[in-house]
Amino acid sequence: MSSAGDGFDVEGVRSRFTVLREGDFAFLDAPGGSLVPDEVADAIAEATRIASANMGGFYPTSQRVTKIQSDARVAGAAFMGGEPENIVLGPNMTTINFALTRAAARDFAEGDEIIVTALDHDGNVAPWRELARDRGLVLKTAGLTDDLRLDLDSVRELVTDRTRVIAFPWASNAVGTVTPAKELCDLAHSVGALAWVDAVHYAAHRAISAREIGADVLLCSPYKFAGPHLGMAHVDPAVASAWRAYKVGPREDYPLGSRFETGTQPYELLAGLLVTFRYLESIGGLSAIHAHEEALAARMLARLPEEVTVYGPALEHRVPTFLIDVPGTPAIDVARRLAERGVGVWHHDSWYAMSLRPWLTAPPETVRVGIGHYNSEADVDRLADELAAMV
Repeated sequence: MSSAGDGFDVEGVRSRFTVLREGDFAFLDAPGGSLVPDEVADAIAEATRIASANMGGFYPTSQRVTKIQSDARVAGAAFMGGEPENIVLGPNMTTINFALTRAAARDFAEGDEIIVTALDHDGNVAPWRELARDRGLVLKTAGLTDDLRLDLDSVRELVTDRTRVIAFPWASNAVGTVTPAKELCDLAHSVGALAWVDAVHYAAHRAISAREIGADVLLCSPYKFAGPHLGMAHVDPAVASAWRAYKVGPREDYPLGSRFETGTQPYELLAGLLVTFRYLESIGGLSAIHAHEEALAARMLARLPEEVTVYGPALEHRVPTFLIDVPGTPAIDVARRLAERGVGVWHHDSWYAMSLRPWLTAPPETVRVGIGHYNSEADVDRLADELAAMV
């Protein structure tokens, strides 16, 4: 059965998730971490049973983990629009980002400038903020428009001959705003700065390509798109080959991406990641997911009670992530009451977007609704109906 007339077999998708087969609950919390299909969990368990070794041995378990990691680089590069040798694998985006930022900044000088944005998740700000404190760098934050889109004039006004990095999210994990990634990468390169792109939230909804936008560093997290808890990055070899990585001595320098990896990789999770990519392809890929989610988002917005405030730009400028406010009801009570009625959403104050608050005309806490590809018309209709009853 398709959803919203988009030809997407959402019931076929949902049948591949135990949690969706066994319960009657609308999970509209995808930005906090997506559900995982059974085949991914099965692959993780199988690898734990037959590939619990390390690389370099001549025996089967070692050869299996070697192949798992090699295949993960190839598949990760195809997903991120880059080359396998430039893929960095790790436990999560933030850990990888701390490692890469420190390698990149070894030759930065006191007074050099980093530009971030008010849309950024703190995972793409904190590494630079701590470097600024340690090294005397200058951290600047670009502002937003009234509808919570990135103000490109604000970014341009912050650029000087001391700008070393422009770091930005491809999409906001809080309000869903999509930024003009290629334009921002081009702006960074026009002054000899690095283009540092957090694609964690965007990659769950639309296709990404480091090559097409010209990103020097592109980061994402598979747990946002039905995969295991991991982080991935693609680093451009033209810049990263000059960085001296923080690594243990015996770690190989090639492939390039591996020099930024520390410790033994979670091979069982990489096995799950490989199946995640195959799963996404089997349901039509990111283009099919995008069309399905956009149809659901339009349906939800059309059905929400007019008393409910939705923050952020129009649908064409965002992924299907929404901050909302129900007048007269604190966000924590909205989230609790919805959960009691079979709808899962989040409530929070900052959403880890620490600079967003001054631009957000909202109560101290808001409710976040995040549509995932496994959501159905029934899910968004239940949300709208329950909010209508609450209002």
